[in-house]
Amino acid sequence: MKNTVEIPEAIRHLTGLAIGDYRMIREGDRILVGLSGGKDSLTLLQVLLHKQSVAPIDFEVGAITVDPQMRGFEPSPLKEYVREFSVKHFFITHPIAEEAGTKMEGQTLCSYCSRMKRGIMYSVARREGYTVLALGHHLDDLAESFLMSVFNNGNLHTIKAHYQNKEGDVRIIRPLIYVREREIQEFARQANLPIIPSSCGEDSPHFRVPTQRRHVKQLLAREEQNNPRLFASILAAVKPLTIAPTGSDGREDEMCL
Repeated sequence: MKNTVEIPEAIRHLTGLAIGDYRMIREGDRILVGLSGGKDSLTLLQVLLHKQSVAPIDFEVGAITVDPQMRGFEPSPLKEYVREFSVKHFFITHPIAEEAGTKMEGQTLCSYCSRMKRGIMYSVARREGYTVLALGHHLDDLAESFLMSVFNNGNLHTIKAHYQNKEGDVRIIRPLIYVREREIQEFARQANLPIIPSSCGEDSPHFRVPTQRRHVKQLLAREEQNNPRLFASILAAVKPLTIAPTGSDGREDEMCL
C-alpha cells in the first residue's frame, strides 16, 4: 500500500475538530468517500486515510466515483490512483447527461446530476454494506449555501455536517466543513493530487451563464478583504443550522458532488 501524503497541520486540526464535534466517525464504521476527482474529494480521501492510520478506533475507507458521461469529463484515471492506496473503489458509469434532456422536469442540470449521483451512491453503499457516505464540501460551501438560502428563499438554512438519509440506513458526513477552500487548494497543489478537470466550469459545454453560487462566492471574497474573520463569524452564526433535527433527513440544496 502506498503511503498517504502529508496532511497540513491546519487541515488535520480542523477536520479532527469537525469529526469530534459532530461525532462523524464511530467504531466499526464503513465509510464510502464520494470521489469526483476534484480537489475537495481527493483531499477528503487523503484526510480519512490519515485519520484511519492514527485513530484509536477501527473504521474502513472505500471510495465511489460516478461518471455521468458528460463531454469533457474523464474520471477513469482515478482508478489507478485509488488502487495505489489499496482502497476499494467502485467506479459507476451512468448516462446522466443523456437522460437529463428528457427527465430534468424543470430542474437545472447541476441539480439533476447531483440528485442522480447521490441516489447511485446510496444504492452502492447499501449493496456493499457501507454505513457512511463522506462528501468533500468545505466552509466556503457552507457560507455560500447559507447566503443563497437567505437571498433566494428567505430561509435560515445551509448544508448539514452530519445527518442520516431519509431511509435511515446511511449517514452522510462532511469532515472538511471547518476547512477553507483556499487551504484545500494549496494542499492539492503541494501534494500534486491528480485533479480531474470538471465538466461544469466556464469552458464546459454544459456551462451557460454565471451561477448564483459564483456571484455569492465573489461577494464573500470582496467582504473578506475588509473583514479577515468573515468566515469564522459566519461559521459561529450558522453552526446550529449544520445539525439535522432528530427525524430529519437533512435535505438541502443539491450541490455538486
